[in-house]
Amino acid sequence: MPRRTILIVDDEPDTVIGLQALFEDAGYETIYAYNGAEGYEKAKAEKPDLITLDCAMEKVSGIKAYKLLNQDKETKDIPVILISGVSRELKRFLGSRRSITPPAGYFEKPVDRNALLKLVSEIFGENP
Repeated sequence: MPRRTILIVDDEPDTVIGLQALFEDAGYETIYAYNGAEGYEKAKAEKPDLITLDCAMEKVSGIKAYKLLNQDKETKDIPVILISGVSRELKRFLGSRRSITPPAGYFEKPVDRNALLKLVSEIFGENP
């Protein structure tokens, strides 16, 4: 069975490096992008199995990128985990949008690495 690929979209290089190490140590392949526009384009081109997406980025925010991913027939079925200073208001807002499917998960920075890996395993239907 081919290894699963995770697209990491974050404008902080240290966060990208940390998530890459976490996922690769767990046996996943990773690709990355440093802004929402690049992340959206990589998602369309690479068709990853999962995307982690920072909310607050320059150029195209993670929220805007999430909306684009969610509305594109090529990417709408890729699970997305939002990572940032996610507030309850943001969760409530995204949950109230009928045109947008809620993300597969939310994590605040600093990310609980064990909880993130557990959620990724659940999304992939793997035993953690």
